[in-house]
Order: sequence, then C-alpha cells, then structure tokens
Amino acid sequence: MSPGSSGGDVVVPVSALNRAIGTMLERSFPLVWVSGEVSNFTRAASGHWYFSIKDAQAQMRCVMFRGRAQYAEFTPREGDRIEVRAVVTMYEPRGELQLNVEAVRRTGQGRLYEAFLKLKAKLEAEGLFAAERKRALPTHPRGIGIVTSLQAAALRDVLTTLARRAPHVPVIVYPAPVQGAGVSAKLAAMVDAANARREVDVLIVCRGGGSIEDLWAFNEEVLARAIAESALPVVSGVGHETDFTIADFAADVRAPTPTGAAELVSPQRVLLLRELDHRHTTLARGFGRMMERRAQQLDWLARRLVSPTERLARQRTHLQQLSVRLASSGARPVRDAKARFALLQMRWQRWRPDLAAEQRAVQGLAQRLDGAVSRQHERQVARVTTLAARLDVLSPQRTLERGYAALLDAQNGRAVRSPTSLKPGRTLTVHLADGSADIALADVQPRLTDGF
Repeated sequence: MSPGSSGGDVVVPVSALNRAIGTMLERSFPLVWVSGEVSNFTRAASGHWYFSIKDAQAQMRCVMFRGRAQYAEFTPREGDRIEVRAVVTMYEPRGELQLNVEAVRRTGQGRLYEAFLKLKAKLEAEGLFAAERKRALPTHPRGIGIVTSLQAAALRDVLTTLARRAPHVPVIVYPAPVQGAGVSAKLAAMVDAANARREVDVLIVCRGGGSIEDLWAFNEEVLARAIAESALPVVSGVGHETDFTIADFAADVRAPTPTGAAELVSPQRVLLLRELDHRHTTLARGFGRMMERRAQQLDWLARRLVSPTERLARQRTHLQQLSVRLASSGARPVRDAKARFALLQMRWQRWRPDLAAEQRAVQGLAQRLDGAVSRQHERQVARVTTLAARLDVLSPQRTLERGYAALLDAQNGRAVRSPTSLKPGRTLTVHLADGSADIALADVQPRLTDGF
C-alpha cells in the first residue's frame, strides 16, 4: 500500500500482506536471545528442526534449518529449558509468526560457559594441564577403580565393558553422587580415598551425558585439583564425545565416553590370551632348543668321562710315547751333528792341501829363484864392469893424466871455455892430473884456433 492511499479503498492479497508483515517484523526485531521450554521437537528428514519454546504465559514456534542445526552442540529434548538466538519472521504460506533460530544453548549456559573458560584459563596458567605432568596408563593394571554414582547408567556401561575385555582384573567402585549441590567435593574425596587406600593401579572418573548444568560438578576447581594431585593415573570419561569439562583437562587421559574410558584402562582379554599363547609357544620353543643344547653337551661330557683305570692306561701310554719322543729328540741332534761333521770332514779332505807336494814345489821354486838371482847378479856385475870400464875411459882424471888441465874461475867455480872471458889480474884455478893450483893472469892474448 502507498502512504497516500486510503485503507478502506485498497484491496491487497493475503500473500502480499503477510510479506509486508514479515518485512516489518524483520526490520523491527533484530537478532535476539529468547528463553523458554522446548515442546513438540521434530527433526525432519531434510535435517531441519521444528519445535516450540514456551513459558507459563505464551509460546512461539521455531525453525532451525539444517545449515545451522548441524553446528549445534546438543539436540534439544522435550522439556529442556533452552535459549535461542533468532530473528522474528513470518511464515507467509500460513500467516504464522515464528522464530528463525541461528544458535541454541541451554538456559544459563552463557554464564556457566564464561565461568568454565575463566577457571580453565586460571588452572592452565598454573600448569595444571601441562603435558609433562601427564602419566602413562599401566599396560596391565592389577586393579581398576571407578569414581561415580552407584545409580549412574555410566557405571553399568563401564562394568559391562570391563567384564567383557578384562574379567580377570578386579574392579573397585568408589561411590559418589555426580549431580547436585556439593558433588564436586564428594567426588574429590573419593579420588583422595582411592589414592590413600592404594587398592588399584588406575582410576576412572565418569558419568553419563547431560546438560552443562548436569555436568557442572566436573567443572569445579576442587575436583580438578584432586585429579591433578592424584598419585594414580586418572582417566576422565564424562558425558558424550562433544562434552568437555575441567576434569577432562586435569586428567592424565580424556576418554570420549565412560565406555571409552573402560576400554582405555583395560587390556583386552582376547589379545592378552593371544599374546600369552604366543609367548608360551616362544618359551616352549626356546626351552626345547635349550634342552637340545644341554643334551648335546651332556653327550660330549659323557664321551670325555672314562674310568680311572682306563684313564691311567691312557696316561701311561701317553707317557711312553712322550718318553720315546724325548729319547728320539735327544739322539737326533747327535746324529745330525755327526752327519754334519762327516760332511764337513769330507769337504775338508777334498780341499785339504798336499804339504809334501807343496814343499817340493816350493823347493823347486826356491832353486829356480836362486839360479835366476845368480844369473841376474852375474849379468848385473858384468854390466857394471863394462860401464865402469867405459866410465874410466871417459873420466876427466884420465884426460888430466894425458897432459890436459882444467881452468876454473876462482870466483864462481865455473869452467873457463873462451879466451874472451879471461881478464888480466883475474884469479883462476888450474886442475892438473896430480893436483890444482891458483894462478893470476898478468896478460891475456886471445887467439882463436880450430884445434891443437
């Protein structure tokens, strides 16, 4: 309808009216949180959720489409008190007012969730959730403890799983309520009692699923500290797989469900029997091999074991053999020495000189040497005689005896050979056959002639 038209004169279709009302509602009511109790909840085959929320005075139909519903942390049930974040819309085909839900949470969850985050941050800052504080679960526990309520369905699930997987392991239940006022302190007291009594090797703290209010006992600080300070390894199995509590972070291992916690702490009996059978077979095989080695060793020792008489006879025979070897070894060097001596004597006889023949040869050589020396002496004597005769003939003395004289310069003793070297007043020495005399020249008259 236009703003200027009169309402009584305009006729509009129902669909247009509903569309206009829906547009006005969406503009007038933005996203808002609405609380109420769930009724008539239906999950369609398409995945959409259809339900109503109501209080004592009114109710409102709601739709949550599959794209939003698949991210919801839980599925509402009849009678649950919840809070929905929705837009007020009009379902035009029927003209019905409804809430288009985008998110859903349990009533009070916002406040509780804030408290949960605050406590988690505090304990995490203290190192209560540190990985290095976590302890490994025992592989073969001698006893398993369970801290939960005796009336809890989770206890039946855990006991059934343990009976199926490990019926040989004793189970001790430490009963404590899991919902209500003061529950956290009672749960923490049971954890402390299990540690004090030392009856088990591992502890399960568990309960079934529920709302955040139902599980809030496992978000209290007193229980978290009791679990962190426990000397026994603790497995937390609280709620469903999507549920997380402070106890899960403080525990050594978090299981998605109580049944999962039972599976984590219990060795599967079938696998243990299979491993036991394998080890028994290995042990039997090893024992058989050891017995075979021992039997072989016993046979070897039996062959070495003899009677004293036979042993003495063997030793006597051995002693005689040693005596023969000793005598043989003592005579052998003598024989070898005699053989070597005979060989050397033969070689010496072969190469020994003949002294008589050598003496005769030496005598012959001596005679020949004497003859040669005599002949050589005679030849030398004859030669000397000849040379002496020739020397005597050529001797200056013989010349002087024939009437010649030799003039020597008295100053230098040299022979005077030329008349030119004679000077008046010069002193000369004259050698004659019977002696010599010194003369002085008064006058010199050189005369050159060809001879006497």
